[in-house]
Amino acid sequence: MNFSMALPRDIPCEAIMESLADGVFTVDTDWNITFFNRAAGVVAGIPPAEALGRKCWEVLHSSLCDGACALRACIEGERTLSNQSIFIVRPDGTKVPVSISAAPLRDGSGRIVGGVETFRDISDLARLRKELEGVCTLEDIITKNKGLARTLELLPKIAASGSSVLLLGESGTGKELFARALHSLSPRRAGPFVAVNCGAIPAELLESELFGHVRGAFTDAKADRKGRFELARGGTLFLDEVGDMPLALQVKLLRVLQEKVVEPLGSEKSLSTDVRVVAATNRDLAAMAASGEFRRDLFYRLGVARLVLPPLRDRPEDIPLLAATFIERLNLLQAKAVAGLADAALKRLMRHDYPGNVRELQNILEYAFILRGQGRIGLEDLPDYLRPEPGEAASPAASGTMRAIKFQAITALLARNGGRRMEACRELGITKDTLRRILEAGPGA
Repeated sequence: MNFSMALPRDIPCEAIMESLADGVFTVDTDWNITFFNRAAGVVAGIPPAEALGRKCWEVLHSSLCDGACALRACIEGERTLSNQSIFIVRPDGTKVPVSISAAPLRDGSGRIVGGVETFRDISDLARLRKELEGVCTLEDIITKNKGLARTLELLPKIAASGSSVLLLGESGTGKELFARALHSLSPRRAGPFVAVNCGAIPAELLESELFGHVRGAFTDAKADRKGRFELARGGTLFLDEVGDMPLALQVKLLRVLQEKVVEPLGSEKSLSTDVRVVAATNRDLAAMAASGEFRRDLFYRLGVARLVLPPLRDRPEDIPLLAATFIERLNLLQAKAVAGLADAALKRLMRHDYPGNVRELQNILEYAFILRGQGRIGLEDLPDYLRPEPGEAASPAASGTMRAIKFQAITALLARNGGRRMEACRELGITKDTLRRILEAGPGA
């Protein structure tokens, strides 16, 4: 990158740099900013005029400003750098992931007079990568609700503590999202995050799933198998729906948590554990402990730190914010250009009570994306149960389950295409067999 190259005489160099979509800034040898284009101002969140004359680290606050400055390395080493991923911090504290390239800036005689750096906002790419990898950070939990905001303020301290955490809340409130954020904020972030749904595994298999087994421990145990505690070594084990765990197994889990050893089924050897446990349930665990349905000592052992996640109906101020976030994410994943919600659709979403919580809102928007590829999502794009006729009962999809959402989307498209299944398949991008299975399964109970 050499800005001493010949340019058309009637086009100033600054005009060309102002026309670029990437942020561009230059500094002199004292690190004072001498040029800052409009795109740089948009990404950095600061008017270009306010950046001029200031030290570059005062304006960008990048993750390399602690002594590993890329621009300094380029100037002092007389070399160029391309496509390095870092982040900058805007004045409001927002971290923006960017890809930077840098080079020395030379005058007409070849003498180094400063440096030039370009940077590109890669927030969309970073979000997509996290979505695919299942990584969640504090920035992924979005809220304007004061109560939930206070919980978020505590999250870094709780994550750093290493204590067991119990997440309480209705289904669909984002308990796994919080568990993953706790992991990513903790000293164990480089280790594995292992999740197990205690309510989805038959009671007779759950012990083996958690603690492992040795060959011959039971009829189908043809080889040794590591349990989830061993697989999560050095990281975090997320026990979802822990309230569904059988009482007999609760005794063994308590011993593991207290003594930090597991004993695989069929083995006489105990293995040490090195895992942080985060548990979650949608049940009233305190009431269950009081009635004897859940061990009181395990309840207190799991709940060293307890976080209660409010249902979406108690934080309606978050609905527009969450909807915008889901639409942005779906645009990335599906390569669409949906601009947002029409006023009528947003008003209807604000009036809904969301028995399925945040997950239901996400499912509603996934349904809308099946019907809408661009423009704004209108009332006609929402599931039928959100726009019932006067006096008409809500449809079976009122629970907002994904099964119901898929069924409604397909029946709506079939109606629009005069019952022609192949037309609906082409529009949805699914096979005829998939369509048949969804229709045969129905909307669910």
